[in-house]
Amino acid sequence: MGQVVLLSGGMDSAVCLALAIRKYGKENIIALAFSYGQKHSREIQNAQNVANYFDVKIVVANIDAQIFQGSSSTLLQGNGPIEHRSYGEIIKESGEGTVDTYVPFRNGLMLSQAAALAYSQELAEVSYGAHSDDAAGSAYPDCSPLFFESMAKAISAGTGGKVTLVAPLIRNNKAGVVKMGTKLGVPFELTRSCYETDSVSCGQCGTCRDRIEAFKKNGLKDPIEYAIKIEWDKD
Repeated sequence: MGQVVLLSGGMDSAVCLALAIRKYGKENIIALAFSYGQKHSREIQNAQNVANYFDVKIVVANIDAQIFQGSSSTLLQGNGPIEHRSYGEIIKESGEGTVDTYVPFRNGLMLSQAAALAYSQELAEVSYGAHSDDAAGSAYPDCSPLFFESMAKAISAGTGGKVTLVAPLIRNNKAGVVKMGTKLGVPFELTRSCYETDSVSCGQCGTCRDRIEAFKKNGLKDPIEYAIKIEWDKD
């Protein structure tokens, strides 16, 4: 028994890793990070730092950037700038549908590789950190309950029932993730959510805004540094 955890270096996957360790013990966990041509490749170091903190094995795999050739996703190297607005503002203006940082079927590609790794290592589960805020308005459809349920069936069928997909945060919002991670002692100071390339988080892209708001809703101050001043005691 054991689990492969998709570990991006962000808060959500770090919480998933802590949950997996609590369930199976660190010796039965493999963290899996990906390089796929993302602008914020610094997140791979964050993933390694989180894995080291928890003393679990980490594998860094590649998804050939050519897979996304032709994609206009602003999360990918060589494409346009990332919007500095909240997802709520983007959806309100443009309507429901994928946001400009959506990378085509990224989670599907990653989960397929994670399932292969889990099967090869005789681990029973694959875990990823999809949550309800990312699925809202179909901003990231590969974080939705429908995608999760469909992918879970595919992974089970494709591994002869030997690997199960789990998404322990899928009914939680970002604030709920912070609350859970705080109780589990997750080292949020080692994580990164920002989509920009700078070493210090911008505080203005959609993921930064969601993260900041999640900490505020819990009455907490985010332990990471931001490029802008954050009034933690104000909404």
